[in-house]
Amino acid sequence: MTSMAERPSASVEDYVRAIYGLSERGVAVTNATLTSRLGLSPSSVSGMLTKLAQLGLVTHVRYRSVELTPAGRRLAYDVLRRHRLLELFLVEELDYTWDEVHEEADSLEHAVSDNLVEHIAAKLGHPTHDPHGDPIPTSEGDVENPSTKLLDQLAPGTVGTIARVWDTDSELLRYLTEHGLTLGNRIEIVERKPFGGPLVVLVGEPQHAETHFLGAEIAAALSIAVQQ
Repeated sequence: MTSMAERPSASVEDYVRAIYGLSERGVAVTNATLTSRLGLSPSSVSGMLTKLAQLGLVTHVRYRSVELTPAGRRLAYDVLRRHRLLELFLVEELDYTWDEVHEEADSLEHAVSDNLVEHIAAKLGHPTHDPHGDPIPTSEGDVENPSTKLLDQLAPGTVGTIARVWDTDSELLRYLTEHGLTLGNRIEIVERKPFGGPLVVLVGEPQHAETHFLGAEIAAALSIAVQQ
């Protein structure tokens, strides 16, 4: 286990988690995508990427994508383990809803010791996924690579279950809850309206399924476990 004093700064941890999160979703990690994801200035992002490269956590060629080194990836897994276990603990033990936990976990992930994190994992029965369906890395640095597909990549006629929500926006998560677009629910893609129109889906078991018209933001935020 790493002691609190041996950890990198909170900002370094935030960056490696953001880099991993973008690459996990299949987004090219560049200065621009990081700037957008973190809501920081381009100069701040550029300066931190230089620092991360000096620390041996990323490889970065100017105007090209950023990649985590093995050391950077392991640090990202450690931060994600803390973050995702904290989110689940808040939901399971303190009755938070899934739209309330991201900011809380953001604050707490830098303050909890590895020992406390392992006690939380044991208390929760060593879970494998957080409240949003994200896989929780193990203490050894292993992480599941789910065989899911983004909703906006699926063709009409596809049937599956909602397995993961990528977005952490509280309003979006509340919208999903209000409309039954939650983890484990059956979803069937009916039609993709032309000219950039919405995706028409049925949500719920066939006899009770409800029709929804989903815009691009929601369709890009949901990952589906497709029925074979």
